Amino acid sequence: MKRLLRIDSSSRKEGSHSRKLADLVEEKWKASHPKGKVVYRDLADFNVPHIHNKTIQGFYTPHDQRGASLKAALEISDELIAELSNVDDILISSPLYNLNVPSNLKAYFDQVVRVGKTFGIDEDGKYFGMLKNKGAYLALCKGGSYLGTPMEPYDFQEPYLKTILGHMGIETKRAFSLEGTAYPEQLDKNMMKIKQQILETF
Repeated sequence: MKRLLRIDSSSRKEGSHSRKLADLVEEKWKASHPKGKVVYRDLADFNVPHIHNKTIQGFYTPHDQRGASLKAALEISDELIAELSNVDDILISSPLYNLNVPSNLKAYFDQVVRVGKTFGIDEDGKYFGMLKNKGAYLALCKGGSYLGTPMEPYDFQEPYLKTILGHMGIETKRAFSLEGTAYPEQLDKNMMKIKQQILETF
């Protein structure tokens, strides 16, 4: 049975374009996997803490040497990594906030990008991902237009997500980027294109 982890990061619960876009992707994923299961992680409801000194110390302390305080500091990281490890596909919805992903999504990755758990370092000092055979779908929204415009270099959202997922060994199968959400006429036109991309993907 295929399992999909859906991660939403928009601060808006209602009227969120990225959540609506993720709904479309989820619908088609479920149609392609009738017996599949979707696991939900809404970062607007679940407050992922920023990593602190104890968290970092715990990351680099052998398991059998961790005391109670270090174990407690790693509880959320362990929970999120276990959840991520036990799915086949990941669907991430993200608006563009200040040229990048929301801070809650960055905090999520700070908890799950962990040496010895989701990535490793070989004897030559090169990184390798440890979460193999997983695919990611990105439901991305931007108020303005970036692709093919002078603003394109300012978009760190999609490049960051593809890079950080790849760092853990997760392949981005498709990024659906809906631009112009602040402009109704442009939004309607772009949404039609995105819907067609989703149909072609699944």
